[in-house]
Amino acid sequence: MTTSNWKSSGRRLTRRNFSTLLAGMAMLGGSAKAQSFVSNTTIPGTEWRERFDISTPQAGLPEARQSPLLGTASVANVERAIQRYNDIVARGGWPTVPEGPALRVGVASQNVLALRRRLVASGDLEQTTGRQEIFDSFVEAAVKRFQYRHGIAPDGVVRAPTYHALNVPAERRLSQLSLNLGRLRTMAVPLGERYVAMNIPAAELEAVQGGAVIQRHSTVVGQIDRPSPILAVRIVEINFNPFWTVPASIVRRDLIPKMQKDPEYLAKNKIRIFDQTNNELSPQFINWSTEEAVNFRFRQDPGSINSLGNVRLGMPNTEAVYMHDTPQKSLFGGDARFHSSGCARVQNVRELVTWLLSDNPEWQRVRIDQAIRTDECIDAKLTRPVPVYWVYITAWANADGVIHFRDDVYKRDEQQLVGNLALPATPYDSVGPQAFVPGEKRAARVQ
Repeated sequence: MTTSNWKSSGRRLTRRNFSTLLAGMAMLGGSAKAQSFVSNTTIPGTEWRERFDISTPQAGLPEARQSPLLGTASVANVERAIQRYNDIVARGGWPTVPEGPALRVGVASQNVLALRRRLVASGDLEQTTGRQEIFDSFVEAAVKRFQYRHGIAPDGVVRAPTYHALNVPAERRLSQLSLNLGRLRTMAVPLGERYVAMNIPAAELEAVQGGAVIQRHSTVVGQIDRPSPILAVRIVEINFNPFWTVPASIVRRDLIPKMQKDPEYLAKNKIRIFDQTNNELSPQFINWSTEEAVNFRFRQDPGSINSLGNVRLGMPNTEAVYMHDTPQKSLFGGDARFHSSGCARVQNVRELVTWLLSDNPEWQRVRIDQAIRTDECIDAKLTRPVPVYWVYITAWANADGVIHFRDDVYKRDEQQLVGNLALPATPYDSVGPQAFVPGEKRAARVQ
C-alpha cells in the first residue's frame, strides 16, 4: 500500500495492522530505517557504485512518518502523550518483565504472562483471549511495535535490549516526555522552507520541505566519549571525492597508537603527512613514541577507503564537524549507531545530496553520478544554503499517537534533570531564511 493509499483509506498505525505495514515496507523497499527492519547487514562498497537505488524515500511510510520531528505539531503531539502517560502512572504504571532467555513465538512461560501485561499497560497489545502464557502472533506483533517505538530492530524477539526498554519505569518515561517537551518548544519556530534535522539519540536524519518529511536516513553519530554537538548551521556546498584532513584529536587518540602497532598503517590507508609549509614528509621523520605527530597535517587521499567516503556536506561551524558518506556501510545495520568522533555518517547519502542540489539546475542526477565515479575532488555550491539542525530529543510522539523513546546516550537528560544543563539559549531559527545573506558563511551554534 502506498503512502497516498494509506492516507485516503483513513487507516491509522494500530497494533493490528502494524506487522502488515512492516511487511509492506519491506516489499516496497522502504526508507533507510525501514530497510534496517528487514536486514541488519549492508553489502560493503556497493551502495555508491552498484546499488545507487538501495532505498526509495517515503515508499511505504505511514502518513504520520511524514510529519517532521520539529515544529508546533510535534509539541502538541508530545503534550497529548504526556496526558496518556499521566494516566498510566496514576494507574500504577506497568509491571516489570523478569529477564531471562529470549522470548519468541511458541515459547510458553510465566514470563510471557508478565510480558503481555506490560505491553497492554503501554498500549502496544490489546487484550486477547487464549492461553496467556503462550507467546503467540499477537504478542509478536506487539513486541515489534514496542521495538519500533524504542529504536530496536523489530524482529519480535525479546532479548537484552528489549528487556531493558520494557523495564524502564513509567514514571521515568513521563519525566522523559516532559523534559523533551521543553526542548521541542524552544524549536517550534520557523526553521526554513527546506531544512535538515538530525536527532542524535535516534541516530536518524530527516530532510524536510514544505512542512513534510521528504527523506529519512539512518546516521552514525559520535561515541559517548566523543559526542556529536547540538548545532544550528547551514549546508553551503557538496564536496565529491574529498580529501580527509585528520583532526589533531584523532591524530592523538587514534593515529599515534595505530602507528605504534603498525608502522605501515599510514601507507596502507593512503594518509600523507605535511609540514607547515606543505612539504610532504616520510613517517620515519616522526617520533611515534611521543605526541610530536600532532604538530603536522595528515591528509587521506580520495578513494574507496577514504574515511569520508565519496561525499562530504560542507556546513561551516566552530565544532569542525560535518556530515559525510562512509566506506563502513555495515555500521548502519546496528541499533546503537554511536561510532564516530563527532561527525555524522549518512546512509544513502546520495539521495540526500540529490535533494540538496535540486535548486542547482546544472547538478542533475546524472552529473552527480558522474562526479562520484571520476574519483576527482569536485565542489558544488548550493544555490541556496540549507539549514541543518543537530538536536538531542530522547522522547517524541507522532500525529498517529505512536510515542517514541531513545536512550539518553550522552546523559544530557540526566544532567538537565539535576540542573547541570540549561536549555539552548540561541534560537534555532538563527540560520533560518532571515539569516540568508548571499555570500555570507556565518555559522550560528547552539550551546
